[in-house]
Formats: sequence, C-alpha cells, structure tokens
Amino acid sequence: MPPRRLSDKERAEWLSFAQAMGAKPLRPPPAMLAEASGPAAAPADAARQAAGGPPVPLMPPTPRPRPKLAELTVGSLAAGLDQASWEKLRRGRMRPERVLDLHGRTAQAAFWAFERFIGAARADGIRCVEIVTGRGAGEGGVLRRELPLWINLPQMRGAILAATHPHRANVGAVVLLLRRIR
Repeated sequence: MPPRRLSDKERAEWLSFAQAMGAKPLRPPPAMLAEASGPAAAPADAARQAAGGPPVPLMPPTPRPRPKLAELTVGSLAAGLDQASWEKLRRGRMRPERVLDLHGRTAQAAFWAFERFIGAARADGIRCVEIVTGRGAGEGGVLRRELPLWINLPQMRGAILAATHPHRANVGAVVLLLRRIR
C-alpha cells in the first residue's frame, strides 16, 4: 500500500511549522519543486500568508561565500593562532615533519611541487612542514620572492595557518603550520 499523500492544507501547515522552527531542507524533493512552481503553489502561498507566515522560497538559499582570510606574511603572528603556538613555531620548538627543497627548479615546477606537497601533507595529517627556497643571489631568488604569493593564493591560504623563518639568519627557508582537517 503506497503512503498517503499530504493535502495542500496539511502541506502548508507543515511548511509553516518547519519554517517557524528554522528547519531547512537539505534539498527539496523534485515533486515539491514541481508543485511549488505549478498552479497549486498560489493557494499554498496564500494559506501560509493568511496564517501569518512568510511564503516559502521556491529554491533553497545559496550558501554564503566564506569570508576572505587575511593575508599571511612570513614572520608575523597570523589571525586564528594563539600566542603560545606561535612562539613554539617561531622559536623552532615545533619541528617540521616534512621538508620540500625547491633548489634548482623553475618557478612553475616549484609551484606545482609546492601545491602537491602541501596537499599530501594535509592528507597525511601533518601540521608542520618546511619549504627550502634558497637565499638566491643579490636581492633574493625568484622562488624566495614567489613563496609568500603562493601561500596567499585562495586555494592555499585556507590550508596554511602561519609561516615563519626557522631562524632569523635563515631567510632561504620557511616553516609552515598547516590547519587541521576537520
């Protein structure tokens, strides 16, 4: 025996109750969308408005975009990190579990390696990693200048919590603290 269908009045009462309780459907069933867009939607909306409730939207609301994270600079305390953890990272008490050496690579090959390295480290649950770019000649190498830009790319910024040099004199390496995967 098939389940009994709700009448228009029962459906309107249920929708107004669910809306008053703040319930949101994960995704509305296709039959409900078809019925809501058809001629039967007008009496249901009128019944809800007469009952004092606002009309139910036809489509679920779109998710709000995530707020943009603040730019991360190497060597400064990042938002979302407590002072004690920052001091441990900055003073070298939090040892990197993996190291990526980018010496001798082109900028594009180094970026691809960096992206894969961070993804693999996060997948393995690693929190602290070190990226070696080298000091470079004169003003500094290309990779050393590019690394802060790579860290702040939208696809990478969400994975990285903080960045610092392992030692003040060693500007050719950066230690990254990765966010936990929840």
